[in-house]
Amino acid sequence: MTAGQRQQIWFWLGALVFFFLLVYLLSPILLPFAAGSAIAYFLDPVVHRLERWHVPRSLATVLALLIFVLVLLVIFALLVPLVELQTAELSRRVPGLVADARSRVEQLMQFAEQQLAPADVAKLRDALSSGVGDVAAWLARFIQSVLSSGLALANLLSLLFITPVVAFFLLRDWDHLVGRIDGWLPRQYAATIREQARLVDATLAGYLHGQLLVCLGVGIYYAAALTLIRLEFGLIIGILAGILTFIPYVGFATGLVLALSLAFLQFGSFSGLLLVIVVFAIGQVLESNVLAPKLVGKRVHLHPVWVIFALLAFGSVFGFLGVLLALPTAAVIGVLIRFALARYLASPLYDPRNRHSSSD
Repeated sequence: MTAGQRQQIWFWLGALVFFFLLVYLLSPILLPFAAGSAIAYFLDPVVHRLERWHVPRSLATVLALLIFVLVLLVIFALLVPLVELQTAELSRRVPGLVADARSRVEQLMQFAEQQLAPADVAKLRDALSSGVGDVAAWLARFIQSVLSSGLALANLLSLLFITPVVAFFLLRDWDHLVGRIDGWLPRQYAATIREQARLVDATLAGYLHGQLLVCLGVGIYYAAALTLIRLEFGLIIGILAGILTFIPYVGFATGLVLALSLAFLQFGSFSGLLLVIVVFAIGQVLESNVLAPKLVGKRVHLHPVWVIFALLAFGSVFGFLGVLLALPTAAVIGVLIRFALARYLASPLYDPRNRHSSSD
C-alpha cells in the first residue's frame, strides 16, 4: 500500500467519524431534515415520471408533494374515525377486561391447587406475583417514556413545518445535488463509487417500496381476518401488526400476542384461540411465501437480522432520527461489505494464485 493510499484511507475514516459525531451532536434538530430527505428520495421517481411528460421540475415537485399529502390525508380520513371508535371502546372496557383476566387467573389457580402439591402451588403464586410486578414496572417505565417522548414530540411539532420545505427544495434540486456530489468524487475511484452508489440505491429503493406494500397488504389482511372472526378490537391489532411488519417478524409476534390475549378474555375457549392462531399462521405464510418474494424479492440483499439490528442500534443511539437513518446506513454498509468481500476473494490474501492470474 502506497503512502497516497494510506493517506486516502485515513482521510475517509476521519470524515466518516466526523459525520457520525456531527449527526450525534445535532440529532435534536435533524429530524425534519431527515424526514424531508426521506420524502424527497421516495418521491424523486414520481417527479422524473412527470418530467418525462414535459412538466417543469418545480411544478412536478409541487404536484408530487401535493399527491403525497392528499394520499396521507385520505388514509387518515378513512382510518382515524374507525381507530378512534375502537380505542374509545377499548379504554371503556379496560376495567372489565382486567376483572375478567383476574377471574380467569383465579380459576387456573384453583385448578392448580387441585392438581399440584401445596409447595408447588406456592411457587406458582410467587412466580405469578413476581411476573405481574415485572410487567407493572415495565408498563410504568413505558408510560413514562411515552409521556416524555410526547412532550418532545410536542416541541417537534413546530419543526414539522420545516419538513415540507426541506422536501420541496431537495426534490426540486435533486439532480443538481447529485451532479454536484458526483463532481466531488476522487477521479481515480469515481466509476467504482458510482457503481456502488447505484447498488445502494437499488437495494434501498427495492426494500422501501416493497416493504411498504408488504406492510399494507399484511395490515389489510390481519384487520379484515380478525374482524371476520369477530375478535373485538381486531382492526386496531391488524393496523398495528401491519405497521410493525416493517421490522421483520415483530409485527407478526406483536399482533399474535395481543390477539391471543384478547381472544382468551373474549372467547374463553380453545376454539377462539385456535381461530386466532389460524389467522396469523395464514398471514405469516402469505407474507413469507407470497408478498415478500413478489414485492421485495431476493435482489434486495438486506437480511432480516441485519435490518432488526440496524433499527434497534440506530434507534437506541439517535431515537426516531436513528430509525430514519437505519435502513440507508444498513444498505450502504451491506453494499460496502459485499464489495470488500469480492475484492478480498479476488486478492492474493485469499488465494496466492490470484497474484499470478491478475498479473496475466
